[in-house]
Amino acid sequence: MLIISLITLAIASVSAFLSLNLKEDVVRASMACVAVLSSLLTLIFAPWVLKLSIVAIPLVIDRLNNLTTEESPN
Repeated sequence: MLIISLITLAIASVSAFLSLNLKEDVVRASMACVAVLSSLLTLIFAPWVLKLSIVAIPLVIDRLNNLTTEESPN
């Protein structure tokens, strides 16, 4: 089940990237819909380890950004 969740997460990531970079409106909207649908499927069927890592990664990145801004003398 983890492999299927990782595949849908990869599909969501690629389609989100394409929806941000494409110029045609119809393709852009369809890629955004695919990204949202794949993300929802990932969150519904993913094991707890993957769900926790999806939530923890942005929190860790934010904490690292706060540490670097506190250390800078600006």
